[in-house]
Amino acid sequence: MQKTIEVSTHKHNEMIDITEYIHDFVSESDIETGNVMVYVQGATAGIMIQENWDDSVQNDVISMLNKIAPQGVWEHDRIDNNGAAHLKSGLVGPSECIPVIKGKAGLSTWQNVFLCEFDGSRKSRKIVLTLHKSR
Repeated sequence: MQKTIEVSTHKHNEMIDITEYIHDFVSESDIETGNVMVYVQGATAGIMIQENWDDSVQNDVISMLNKIAPQGVWEHDRIDNNGAAHLKSGLVGPSECIPVIKGKAGLSTWQNVFLCEFDGSRKSRKIVLTLHKSR
């Protein structure tokens, strides 16, 4: 099974919880055991599993990435001023793979899946969800 979802972003750097999309996608299937791959299309965004108890962890992730890859100092900035966004995307990565256990996404209590925007705002970020059934 495969499904593409679209998410709007509102800030230059932000993390948007997309966990509910994954839970809905897995529950729509009849798959008890397998994997769901979450992949964002685009070279300036990423997917990350992280805690969502409050905003502090997401704020810390963005702060850390801004320190590692500050805005406006990269060679690519001379082309389209988003060198930092490309570097952050490369560090985070475009995908996560989550096990499906007993018909549910195998995330722990504190784990949520985030779209990480590094070059926003964007009217639409496309995220491909692919579900594989184990034999």
